[in-house]
Amino acid sequence: MTAEPLIAERPAGTGSAGRRRGVPPQAVPVRVGAVVPLWGTVLLAIGAAALLDGAFPDAGIWPLAFPGVAIVLVALRGRRPGGAFLTGLVFGLTFYLVHIEWATLFLGDLPWLALSTLEALFVAGGSVLVSLAYRWVPRVFPSRLGRIGVVPLVVAGLWTAREAISAVWPYGGFSWGRLAMSQSESPFRHLFSWLGISGVGFVLVALTALAVELWFARPRRLPGLPGRVVPDVLLLAVATAAALAVPSWATVDAGSLRVGAVQGNTRSAYFDQRGYDGEILDGHISASLPIIEDHLDVLLWPEGASDLDPLRSPRAAEALDLVSEAASAPLIVGAITTRGDRYYNSSLLWEPGRGKVDLYDKRHPVPFGEYVPDRKFWEPFAPDLIGLIQREYTPGTTDPVFDLGKAVVGVNICFDIVDDALMTQSVQEGAQVLFAQSNNADFGHTDESVQQLAIARIRALETGRTVVNISTVGTSAVIAPDGSTIDQLPTYQAGTMVDDVPLRNGLTPAVVAGREFEVLVSGFGLAALLLAGIRFRALRRARPAPTPRSPSAPRNDERAP
Repeated sequence: MTAEPLIAERPAGTGSAGRRRGVPPQAVPVRVGAVVPLWGTVLLAIGAAALLDGAFPDAGIWPLAFPGVAIVLVALRGRRPGGAFLTGLVFGLTFYLVHIEWATLFLGDLPWLALSTLEALFVAGGSVLVSLAYRWVPRVFPSRLGRIGVVPLVVAGLWTAREAISAVWPYGGFSWGRLAMSQSESPFRHLFSWLGISGVGFVLVALTALAVELWFARPRRLPGLPGRVVPDVLLLAVATAAALAVPSWATVDAGSLRVGAVQGNTRSAYFDQRGYDGEILDGHISASLPIIEDHLDVLLWPEGASDLDPLRSPRAAEALDLVSEAASAPLIVGAITTRGDRYYNSSLLWEPGRGKVDLYDKRHPVPFGEYVPDRKFWEPFAPDLIGLIQREYTPGTTDPVFDLGKAVVGVNICFDIVDDALMTQSVQEGAQVLFAQSNNADFGHTDESVQQLAIARIRALETGRTVVNISTVGTSAVIAPDGSTIDQLPTYQAGTMVDDVPLRNGLTPAVVAGREFEVLVSGFGLAALLLAGIRFRALRRARPAPTPRSPSAPRNDERAP
């Protein structure tokens, strides 16, 4: 299969033949082919996906994100919609099958394949839009400035739009694996406080797309050191340096809070066989004993740390009373609670002698993991699998902050950490520190827990708040507002962290803007593509019919770089 041709417009006289004949500038067709044949783009897509996954934890080699994106952009240049869809599908499927392989440990291969395929379809759709941008935008902005100034921004906007849509739809979306989540420890991390996750992703793609356009806009012949190459390199260097030079937004010091966080290392997975009811609760009580007299301001347990509902079980309620009284501090504990016929994945603020004084219900339970949306529709497709999920968690509506008196803390539970709007709401409602409770036991020793910790680190940078990420089995850590690690526990070991964690007031630009920057750049990309498509069609209709060429006449067509 050969590369697909692409017809562009270029002023006549810019080629050598035009200059020799003194032809005045006018539009002449220039044939631009796809860089590689379609079968080659499939191989490029597989390689690009492997590189991109390597940028995320566990490997965490963040620079790999740039060649990963660059290769797939090169593969999409000059590609027709069908070829672009196939390229994006292979790229997305390869990436997600590797990146979320941990999903197989919970419910097996079918949900993993289904989720990976769904996300790959989003990537494929976004790839079609990117290929159209490469086809249309240079026609509307045919100058060099259009190629290196407009095209990269449109491509980055379209990439951001695709990530933004898949992050919220369907069923609340799946925002795991967004490009910027690979940069939690990169030099670009300071941008999170200004632009948030979507904004950083936009910058990364824009810089990569700029590098790609500068390469393809270079002179074809390089006798010695051509004059245009040095400015091109300097332009890319200046753009990158400008992004790297932005400092983190500094929030305001508000003192500290002495937090004791407990990792119980209990048998907490959904399908674990436990010896008796209350085993997980007892395990976290035992793990808390070494720090019970450490003059804590708050004792923090992870998601599902009590396998008995304290709101219904007198035994569990008495146990929590004893623990919080012994610690002389409020206890924040994860538990499954029931109200009426509904189940909730909850976090309870428990005080000695008062019991539950506040409650947060998980806002973002995992579709097909913690509940089955449209169960009657999906069950016939996989009745045995859907039947495994008996407990249906209801999405919460409670506010995500607890007032401890000494501080206001933001609370989120496991998958909540990927919800941009929820994290922003926590800080806007006064949270001075963020508590991220999770239960990673369902995913064993896979990359899931370190991927989640990377997201928690990004949230610390984005909000300018300390994040205490506490899990039943790990990875548990305390992350400072600047993204550094204050404390961390080894996985699959019972342990505790006692730290005077920094409190912060004030809002970062990323929190103030919320999703507005994401909407802005996504809207720009989509609107620019639409207008370019309309203009492209108008130009095609206005193009004069080609004059038949005499068989003896010399050919005068150039291939664009």
